[in-house]
Amino acid sequence: MKRIIQLAVGSLVTIFFSTSAFAVTVSWTDWTTSTDSFSASGDLLVGSTTVGVGYSGTGAHAFVQTAGGANFWTGSAYTNGTVDNAPPASDIVALSTGGTVTITFSQTVVDSYIGLVSWNGNTVDFGVPIVIDSFGPGYWGVGTPILNGTSTGFFGSGEVHGVIRLPGSFDSITFTHVSEGWHGFTVGVAGIAPVPEPETYAMLLAGLGLLGFAARRKKANA
Repeated sequence: MKRIIQLAVGSLVTIFFSTSAFAVTVSWTDWTTSTDSFSASGDLLVGSTTVGVGYSGTGAHAFVQTAGGANFWTGSAYTNGTVDNAPPASDIVALSTGGTVTITFSQTVVDSYIGLVSWNGNTVDFGVPIVIDSFGPGYWGVGTPILNGTSTGFFGSGEVHGVIRLPGSFDSITFTHVSEGWHGFTVGVAGIAPVPEPETYAMLLAGLGLLGFAARRKKANA
């Protein structure tokens, strides 16, 4: 009986940690300003650190919601993967004219997430590998994002709503897309890259100095 209880407890612990290990609370962008039809800016908060976020595009957007307006982030499309929290209620950039979009961060971020609304029949490429984290029913219906052959982009079959993840560290993200009535996005991150402490720089410089000394000594003895 004791052995059975131990096995049961062990199984519950395994399930708990395996589930929580894949749960991610994303810091989503609070879009605050858009002064023209080709750009917008905002901030996201990672713990107590504020990271500035900017978007610019070669094609005009349809609109940018910075406060109030329709909540397009409804449905299960955003939380049926690893992400715990859907994007905030109203903030969204609605792209229309195709072209190139660049998203910049004020400091290096880790694992970027792009929330998608209504990417219908759109061909998208990020130039780096992406992961489809979730998709499903959303504000305008449902569709399926189909990865391209290099896994650097996707094609939107139907009204795609969901989240894609770009694994790794980024100072900026660039993607191409095609024209449509409008298709919306926002951006979030899992975290920020740690900034090396001054002691780390000192150790690095000391190590480089030792390597230089060893190289000069080896050359002199040759």
